[in-house]
Amino acid sequence: MTFEIKNQVPEPETYLLLRKNCGLGGYELKAAELGLKNSLHAVMVFDGDDPIGMGRLVGDGGLFVQVTDIAVLPAYQGKGLGRLILESLMSWAEAELPVSAYMSLIADVPANKLYEKFGFDETAPRSVGMARRVGTYP
Repeated sequence: MTFEIKNQVPEPETYLLLRKNCGLGGYELKAAELGLKNSLHAVMVFDGDDPIGMGRLVGDGGLFVQVTDIAVLPAYQGKGLGRLILESLMSWAEAELPVSAYMSLIADVPANKLYEKFGFDETAPRSVGMARRVGTYP
């Protein structure tokens, strides 16, 4: 198999399908349409013409950047594609962002081991990640 990585933001429908097929949470189409166009940088991995993986950087482009949407279809996992995605994102970040930019992410286990190889450290107990969906306010 030959894989190709492209600097490309996924189309909203492709984004939602990859998230679903990779076991990640879902979003409304409208949310994907709004959010994706505001990506700082994104990459996609293809097997021929088929999108099989993706990753994005989001944030303000100076102070804060978050690594998000790292996803590889289950049939392609274990082939180093997550590492390829992260290498591409980090290369762009190191070339384009201020050296003082704060990069963060929420790591699913066991992906945290991959992120550690790129210099990410757990922040707990000094700080902990917290999250919520807008529509779930009590």
